[in-house]
Amino acid sequence: QFHLVESGGGLVQPGGSLRLSCTGSGFTFNRRAASWHRQVPGREREQVAAITSASRNTMYADSVKGRFTISVDNDNRVVYLNMNDLKVEDTAVYFCHSGNLWGSGIQVSVSS
Repeated sequence: QFHLVESGGGLVQPGGSLRLSCTGSGFTFNRRAASWHRQVPGREREQVAAITSASRNTMYADSVKGRFTISVDNDNRVVYLNMNDLKVEDTAVYFCHSGNLWGSGIQVSVSS
């Protein structure tokens, strides 16, 4: 059965960096679009970054533009979300999404 697995979350101080990884179990991201979303309790899940399937164009929410970067490795096996200059308001559970699949989510906490 296909599913997505996120890794790389954790606790970081404001201004710090983290890199999230998303791997597909049983498939690759060859010719597949992918995106990262985040959710905090009591709020709707929001898309923060996306990458298209063929041209690998990227799109970002205004709140993370210039700080986050989404990419796919050369083997199309891992989708990354590089997060720099993290802010307290970036604290959330982050989810990987591709096709009709969602990962189970991973916690990112930004606190001093």
